[in-house]
Amino acid sequence: METLSRTPKNTNLEKYGLKNVKANWNLDGETLQKLTLEKGMGTETANGTLCVNTGKFTGRSPKDRFIVKDNYTEDKVWWGRINKPIASENFKKLYDEVVAYLSNKEVYVRDAYVGAAPAYRMNVRTITEYPWSNYFVKNMFIQLADDEIKNFEEEWLVICAPGYEAKDPANSGLRAGNFSVLDFTKKTVLIAGSAYTGEIKKGIFSALNLILPTEKNVLPMHCSANYGENGDTAIFFGLSGTGKTTLSADPKRKLIGDDEHGWTADNIIFNFEGGCYAKVIDLTEEKEPDIFRAIRPGALLENVVFKEGTKEVDYSDSSITQNTRVSYPIHHIDNIQVPSYGGNPKNIFFLTCDAFGVLPPVSKLTPGQAAYHFISGYTAKVAGTEAGINEPVPSFSACFGEPFMPLHPTVYAEMLSKKMTEAHVNVWLLNTGWSGGPYGVGSRIKLKYTRAMISSILEGELERVDYEQHPIFGLHMPKYCHNVPTELLDPMNTWLQKGAYISKAIQLAHSFHLNFDKFINQASDEVIHGGPLIDAHQVIDHHI
Repeated sequence: METLSRTPKNTNLEKYGLKNVKANWNLDGETLQKLTLEKGMGTETANGTLCVNTGKFTGRSPKDRFIVKDNYTEDKVWWGRINKPIASENFKKLYDEVVAYLSNKEVYVRDAYVGAAPAYRMNVRTITEYPWSNYFVKNMFIQLADDEIKNFEEEWLVICAPGYEAKDPANSGLRAGNFSVLDFTKKTVLIAGSAYTGEIKKGIFSALNLILPTEKNVLPMHCSANYGENGDTAIFFGLSGTGKTTLSADPKRKLIGDDEHGWTADNIIFNFEGGCYAKVIDLTEEKEPDIFRAIRPGALLENVVFKEGTKEVDYSDSSITQNTRVSYPIHHIDNIQVPSYGGNPKNIFFLTCDAFGVLPPVSKLTPGQAAYHFISGYTAKVAGTEAGINEPVPSFSACFGEPFMPLHPTVYAEMLSKKMTEAHVNVWLLNTGWSGGPYGVGSRIKLKYTRAMISSILEGELERVDYEQHPIFGLHMPKYCHNVPTELLDPMNTWLQKGAYISKAIQLAHSFHLNFDKFINQASDEVIHGGPLIDAHQVIDHHI
């Protein structure tokens, strides 16, 4: 049980430019929840879980994320649409504005660390304007023992001031008043104008995504991971909504973590975090029992809606956002790996929610295909999730996490390929999306079938079956999988009109090729040939 406040020996915040602040150090969850309620910033569910509304921003704002361009980052970062540069002098101007805004106010400070493996741990001090932002950090970063607090020294600093907006964005190198800026020289993440808590964790994740590969020879991964009874680790890569959190929560296996991990040179897979940050839209106890039961006092719900006249959450209500969320400490899950790391993986899963309904529900990848699909990071946005989207739209995010990958995607892909080869890992592409037609025509592949495919892989059963190659994507599809209808395994069999299937598959293959064009010059021939068999020129001829 935590004490109400755990205070380090050195509590001087003036070294950060913060003056005359009332600092609350390392408060326990109950106190943070009480303060949030007293300040009118949150409500409680019927079971006592804290709920907050993040206001204008209910998700990250990637267009307002910047990296300071200086001697450290200039030749390392993959500059462009994702990693936008900002000058050091503009960062200093914004930093000074934020600390002046927070001065003479009450703030909440938390000392914690990221990186469960001791050799790769990074100490982080987070200073937040709101008590519930601090609650999120308490859930998501790894908490220190009482005796570690006393002499704590941070390696990185996070300052989060949702109530502040830049007065003159254009003259500070910004697009708008809200911003999230990383300065690798000053080792600081500066967040303002947005209360969405995901900005905090993704800020530190972005920092690790540059530091670990370049300084520690560690591959950072946007993935979940679990650990089997036989000591085998499985990794699940995937973008939001593809099932990364759901599928890694397996009653037969221990959860290592649900979102961010490192793969070390000495063959350790370790969790970056001390908690989970799960989507809860359409959540039910039947479909996702682990997540549902984790929502209890100690968890933090974001942007959910109550059923009318009650304190019971209506998880189907997306009137605020589709991106409703919960953060909770990992020990809210019963079956966890302690400490949060395991050995080399035997199987890696790439998860995609294909709303076009053309990718196989499961396929085994060659090394070239694995690198190609890792660099591509494909999923699909479905109708209704964003304004103006009326039919499925392909979405590509390099390395299944492009918005927070500072280095060129091929750097991560080459590290992954090398590690996969050395560890003799099997790589699988799982479509958790549609079958029998696109979104609105076909149906979502049942979760029980996806779980059955994963079980067959982890138990080695799909090592002993015959495969056939997909004629357009070149993927190797098993002809049989225990507890899965055989006709489901070849997606063409599930469509009533084969011609319509071929046309839609060629359309998606074309999207893959167009997206990969920007990586061609850095990719090897093996990786390039890991893509769809039909190239862009053939597709153009087909349409002519």
